[in-house]
Amino acid sequence: MEPEIITVGLDGSAEALAAARWAADEAHRRGAVLRLLHAWILLAAQAPDTAPERDQNVYARQVVRDATAAVRARHPDLRIIEDLVGDEPEPVLLRAAAESRLLVLGSRALSTWRSFVLGDVSLSVVARAEGPVVLVRADDGEPQERARPPAATGPRVVAGLGLRGPAERLLAFAFDAAASRGALLQVVHGRPFPVTVYSPWGVDPDAAHEATAEAERELAEALDPWCARFPDVLVQRTVLPDSPARAVVEAAPGAGLLVVGRRHHRRVPAPRIGPVVHAAVHHVTCPVAVVPQD
Repeated sequence: MEPEIITVGLDGSAEALAAARWAADEAHRRGAVLRLLHAWILLAAQAPDTAPERDQNVYARQVVRDATAAVRARHPDLRIIEDLVGDEPEPVLLRAAAESRLLVLGSRALSTWRSFVLGDVSLSVVARAEGPVVLVRADDGEPQERARPPAATGPRVVAGLGLRGPAERLLAFAFDAAASRGALLQVVHGRPFPVTVYSPWGVDPDAAHEATAEAERELAEALDPWCARFPDVLVQRTVLPDSPARAVVEAAPGAGLLVVGRRHHRRVPAPRIGPVVHAAVHHVTCPVAVVPQD
């Protein structure tokens, strides 16, 4: 059987190098091949023996060489494919996402507000990719704002789960990620209290308890088949009385990976990632896996 391929999109930035290191760790963990991909529309066709001083592709080659060196320092025996493509980055990355187990990209920080952004290409790729896309930030050594101690010690994967649509691909990815890491899987469901919980003097505790219990029952029903399929994965179920976007941001501090879903919007011409992915991209510092849903 052919090994899986994990592809990293490179652009010469520190964030892309961080993405390459993360992807190398993932490829090593899974016995996969790491593909280091750099797309440059001006890539020139040249003979293999072109002298270095006449090499028009010297920058593009250096981008890939730097990533290879960073990866080899961590995993000397990892199988690596170096790939330079003469095309616009967006279609190249979308093809790579369809062909690979994972596509990994870097995400840039706006350190003044501790927020993160995606460039136009990355935003479009995340919104349109057929396969999972993992976004990795460069490690600047600064703690995440409003960070709280995690609910459990040791490695932890957090998955944000809605209960009003299909979630098979997200749960399959999250359980597999936790299993491959030997990590706790914390599944977070955010659901604001219904209006019936509120009274003129505040929140009715009995009504709030009933609403939370109902959400916990629904969450357990959704997860029970997956817990049976992955009996070695320790699962923590978390229901928060908040919006799904705020719930995943609140649960993410201390996690090694956050997994969120993205719905297909085939009739929307502009890239659209949805409020949960938007919140994760802008406010979560750990790697974020965006899994397209059916």
